[in-house]
Amino acid sequence: MTITPDQAQWFQDTFRVLVDNVGRAVLGKEEIVELALVAMLSEGHLLLEDVPGTGKTALAKSLANTVHGSQSRLQFTPDLLPSDVTGSTVFNQTTREAEFRPGPIFANVVLVDEINRASPKTQSALLEVMEEGRVSVDGVRHDVPHPFLVIATQNPVEQAGVYPLPEAQLDRFLIRTRLGYPDHDTTVRLFAEAAQRDRSTAVTPTVTPEGIAQMADLAGRAYVDPAILGQIARIAEATREDSQVRLGVSTRGGLALVRAVKTRALSLGRAHAVPDDVLALVHPVLDHRIVLTPDADFAGIRVEQVVDHAVEVAGVPELRQPLPAAGG
Repeated sequence: MTITPDQAQWFQDTFRVLVDNVGRAVLGKEEIVELALVAMLSEGHLLLEDVPGTGKTALAKSLANTVHGSQSRLQFTPDLLPSDVTGSTVFNQTTREAEFRPGPIFANVVLVDEINRASPKTQSALLEVMEEGRVSVDGVRHDVPHPFLVIATQNPVEQAGVYPLPEAQLDRFLIRTRLGYPDHDTTVRLFAEAAQRDRSTAVTPTVTPEGIAQMADLAGRAYVDPAILGQIARIAEATREDSQVRLGVSTRGGLALVRAVKTRALSLGRAHAVPDDVLALVHPVLDHRIVLTPDADFAGIRVEQVVDHAVEVAGVPELRQPLPAAGG
């Protein structure tokens, strides 16, 4: 089923409303907010990685607040157990039967603060739910709500008492991004409004979970030309063939980029993707899926350089066939 011009326009207008709403709390970071929403509407998960005090939690809470659905927040600590995330089976003294009590993972938007502070076992329990969309407790499966988004934060600088996510688990996140420090003018404005301790409270629900699900469905139907699919495939292959890379972009990583590209196209009012969509998303979607060799790491090579080289090798395709019009 093709996308009509009215549907494409509705998607773009709703996307802008979401960006503006979250932007009330996260000042001067419109591009980052757009990336976060691309992750949400691509039915993926988001990892916010940055030093303390840059607004990671504010962005995550604002995204959760803008969706009129269930929310939960988990502060990961070393003593957190998997059952504290997923829930557990308990014996009901009244009914004399065992019953499942859902954990905080059963929400439309789940904020996980400092994901690298919990033990690998607890991390795995969370990441399994992210991948499968369900929890298995005592052999019984329980589906999480739909839509389902995990927004995780972590501090990459601190090394004491943390458990860094292994590469296979990082691959579960559709997008990893960093906020960075605000510019001078934004910083002054934040200082002037210091009395407002939690800016995310200014973000009110604007879209229902059903609306998010409808937008995600539309995004999945956006058209991607075979030439662009070939470009994405060549980028992934180039990372795997690079002598400086120990682990390149997987097929799952390529599929993630395709999904994100479709969402970005519709966010700009287009029912079809163009090469610029790939170039805009290649770093936030692929960088965290690549592992350098020890020699390359020691030599100061950065993953961003590897991805840039892969993009150069892949080239920018020419779309020779006419692109389908929205609704046509």
